This record gives sequence, structure tokens and C-alpha cells, in this order.
Amino acid sequence: MIRILGIDPGSRVTGFGVVEADKQTAICVASGCVRTRGDTLAERLQIIFAGVSEILDKYQPEEVAVEKVYVHRNVESALKLGQARGAAICAVANRQVPVFEYSPSQIKQSVVGRGNAAKSQVQHMVAAILNLNRSPQADAADALAMALCHSHFRYTLAQLPGVGAVSVRRGRPRR
Repeated sequence: MIRILGIDPGSRVTGFGVVEADKQTAICVASGCVRTRGDTLAERLQIIFAGVSEILDKYQPEEVAVEKVYVHRNVESALKLGQARGAAICAVANRQVPVFEYSPSQIKQSVVGRGNAAKSQVQHMVAAILNLNRSPQADAADALAMALCHSHFRYTLAQLPGVGAVSVRRGRPRR
């Protein structure tokens, strides 16, 4: 089994989810949120960096999955999200753990079966796949979905004829 950390970055709430997975099984190790406080973005980014660093120290993941940044309507929100994502990725990079990136539609498709699934559907399916007693909080569920998505990509691509061992980075297969 491999231990995978999923991170759902946000400038106010950063979700995390840790799973142990193999080809057929995924087990939830932990999930939760890093909640920031502070008046400035710099203070919040420092809390994200420190929180992710603590999670890495505690759970020792072998790989990390993070959602790609996308711009929907509000460019300012996308910039803040990108900075929060950068703080989280820097914490991971400091420990030299591989980071894999997936689009929101790839994550939803791998967990729900539809790339345009609602948050409530993602929460429900994460709870069902991981055999949880209740649905995790939305940000934690999104992070667990990222870890599950990476697990699916990792093991499915390795089974394709002619592909063999595959490294998935930025959501694309690399040999």
C-alpha cells in the first residue's frame, strides 16, 4: 500500500486527506482542515505552510495530490487560491515528496463518475468508497477525493498494456 496525501488549498480553509491505497482498496488514515486566521494574506500563507508541514511530519505520505488552479469568474480569488496552493506545495517540496496535479473535473470523474458533480455528491461518494460512518466536511472530502483520484490514476495506468510502470505528474502519464 502507498500513503497518499490530498490537499484542497484555500486561503481561509485548506482541507487535507490521507489515504493508504493499493489496486483494490483505499483506507482513510486521517482528514481534516487547516483553518487560517490573521488579517494579512502573508499571515494566512504562513499558517498553511506550517499546517501542511505538520501534517507531512505526522502522516509521512509517499505522494501528494493537489488540485490544479482554475479561474472561474473571480480572478482575485483565483490569485489567492494560487498563493495558498503555492504555500502548501512549498511545504511538500521542502520534504522532497512528489506532487501530482489534477483538474477539478478529473477528480470528480474519478470519484463520482461525472466531471461536473456537486460537492455533496463528492462528499457522499468519498464516504462510501472509504467506508466512513458519515460524510467528511466539504474541504476534507475534496482532499480525500484528490488522494483517491491519484490512487485511481496511479494503479489504472499501470494496468494498461504497453504502459507498465507510470509516473503521473500534472495529471498526465509520463514514462
